[in-house]
Amino acid sequence: MADAGATRGSTGRATWVVLPTYNEADNLPGISAAILEALPDATLLVVDDGSPDGTGALADGLAAADARIRVRHRAAKQGLGRAYLDGFEVARSGGAAIVVQMDADWSHDPAVLPELIEPIVDGSADLVIGSRYVAGGGVVDWGLGRRLISRGGSTFARLVLRLAPHDLTGGFKAWRAATLATIPFAGVHAGGYVFQIEMTFRATRLGARIREIPITFRDRRVGQSKMSRRIVAEALIVVVQLRAEELLARLRGRSGGSVAGIPGPSASPDPADPPPAEATAAPAIQPAPPDAP
Repeated sequence: MADAGATRGSTGRATWVVLPTYNEADNLPGISAAILEALPDATLLVVDDGSPDGTGALADGLAAADARIRVRHRAAKQGLGRAYLDGFEVARSGGAAIVVQMDADWSHDPAVLPELIEPIVDGSADLVIGSRYVAGGGVVDWGLGRRLISRGGSTFARLVLRLAPHDLTGGFKAWRAATLATIPFAGVHAGGYVFQIEMTFRATRLGARIREIPITFRDRRVGQSKMSRRIVAEALIVVVQLRAEELLARLRGRSGGSVAGIPGPSASPDPADPPPAEATAAPAIQPAPPDAP
């Protein structure tokens, strides 16, 4: 149950928003202002991968003008997952109790942020997913092909990995920082789609309570999508690999061991069991103590 140490009125106290950027100079000023308007007590961490369009320098200027903004500079583009993991570490080291991940291209509406973190604030969830594929959610400005790839990828991963959440490829999420601390970052894949799937997979196997809230996803306002066929193919391959490694650990009879950092069979469902009907896992991770969300 949340109190003074948590986010009062979902204003973002003890919340860090991790915002990876690569060539987002046109979007960064507006999205930064909108994030801090939605969560005025939050810290915004811009993680820039050496953008050639000057996004990093622009972020430095925003940080100089507003103490709530911080910047993490990375030498080069190394994958969305690596940028997020780096940002998560910085946020946790900075004292974050809640860590939000979102895109800088306006695909994720900053106005939803208070609702996204609320289940963590009130102690009912450890991971909250902004979902396009639950009642009330949706996608606009996408063609049929992109819709099929996104929805199909989530459905494929959900079935293969026996996961309950419906939107596994989306990147609008709020994490309890203590939950992130239980996930071994070593070996997590760096790609966009596969990173989103794998982090939810790992959280589920560790017993995190997961909630989905409906969001409307809009295609980026400015710039070009960074999605590619290679990223999609990588995601499909890694999904199969994750399940194969998990089943291998089961066959080896490991009661609590792991393969590539994935919890062993004691933490995973039986392959014959159907996916859970609801997207809320058993509360193996207990609600936060009174002095943290």
